[in-house]
Amino acid sequence: MFPEGAPRAGGIRTTAVVLAAVCAAGWGLTACGGPPETTNGAGPGSTPSPTTSAEVGLPPLHAGFDYQIGGAYPPPAGVRIVSRDRTATPAPGLYNICYVNAFQAQPGDERAWPDDLLLRDANGETVVDEDWDEALLDIGTAAKRKRVAERVNEWIDGCADKGFDAVEPDNYDSYTRSDGLLTADDATAFITLLSRHAHTRGLAIGQKNTVELAGIRKETGLDFAVAEECGEYDECGEYAAAFDDRVVVIEYTDSGLRKARQAFGDRLSIVRRDVDVSTPGSAGYVRRTR
Repeated sequence: MFPEGAPRAGGIRTTAVVLAAVCAAGWGLTACGGPPETTNGAGPGSTPSPTTSAEVGLPPLHAGFDYQIGGAYPPPAGVRIVSRDRTATPAPGLYNICYVNAFQAQPGDERAWPDDLLLRDANGETVVDEDWDEALLDIGTAAKRKRVAERVNEWIDGCADKGFDAVEPDNYDSYTRSDGLLTADDATAFITLLSRHAHTRGLAIGQKNTVELAGIRKETGLDFAVAEECGEYDECGEYAAAFDDRVVVIEYTDSGLRKARQAFGDRLSIVRRDVDVSTPGSAGYVRRTR
């Protein structure tokens, strides 16, 4: 298991297709664009003027990209954007994205969280993402969102202090694995807190997957997208439209890479990696752009 979790790849990744369709139809669900939370975590309400993406450095468009959250190594020739775990060091001279597992606890790390900040079911059992053995964090109330954000924002501070340019908070879509205990509104309210803090530290912030919420990215303060398998699942166009082509794409299959390149190879930053996002020299290492 990587220091900040494994990628949501292959059939394991969850997308709330029904919600996306309803939002696209304009049925008015608050999850499609409800008001973001105030900075003091008091609950939904009027939106203060947030730092905007115009005030932070954004990833270059259609640039060479490498996904290194499984371990840092010298970026291949032509790479201008690299994503690394928050425990790693930025790559000199490149645009560096800092990976943070923001909505779930690493396996074993749930013990480092207060008990009441772990999401629990009606029987008091911790709700776990079974695919990755990660406990979900409880962001179901404004007070808890504020407390969880305080911890995650310390990690974001660490990214800024190291010299990263942006942050990639993973598991935005964890509400879809919460057995109905969390909602899209909870997720968007929480990511808005992280966005505002990241911007105060001069960091851009990326939306990780969760295509069904891409359309409200301006309300949540998200600046670009990190999309896993959008080629494989025919979602790249939705990310491209929402983020004005400022999208970095990771595909984990040859078919996904082919589809992403055929449709968006001249617009988006696309790389094919192995599911374990391993380092060169590892038996399963794969990195291709063609």
